[in-house]
Amino acid sequence: MRFVRFANVAFAGLFAGFLLTVLVLEHSLRPFDGHVYTQVRQVELVRLDTLASVTLLPAVITTVVLVLRSWRAPAIAALVLLVGVFALTLIVNLPINSDQADWLVATPPADWADVRDRWQLAHLARTVAAIIALGLLISGRKRSAE
Repeated sequence: MRFVRFANVAFAGLFAGFLLTVLVLEHSLRPFDGHVYTQVRQVELVRLDTLASVTLLPAVITTVVLVLRSWRAPAIAALVLLVGVFALTLIVNLPINSDQADWLVATPPADWADVRDRWQLAHLARTVAAIIALGLLISGRKRSAE
């Protein structure tokens, strides 16, 4: 179980850190026009979806293992948050990512800023949820070590 707890906090931490980094980058893009935003988003989409998958999925799986082994409230709450992050990603962020991959840098769609705002708001929500989940997992780890 020590390895599972370590892997859990490691993957949840990497995932939360990744989301926070993207949040800062996205916030930095706000003053720029649609051409710059589109180009940067398309660069992000080359590998960042993969990074999200290889950190979120193991975080969820190891959290499920912790819940099944301990039934402790912090692990259960963290699991609910991480599943919520996964659902929000599937419902909002991934469809927008798919659309943005086809945007032309020279001619972003007229509603590009509205789409950006929708994506960034959903991303903010999942970043906050992932950070809270990480905090819960760390606090649960400390309690189980006592």
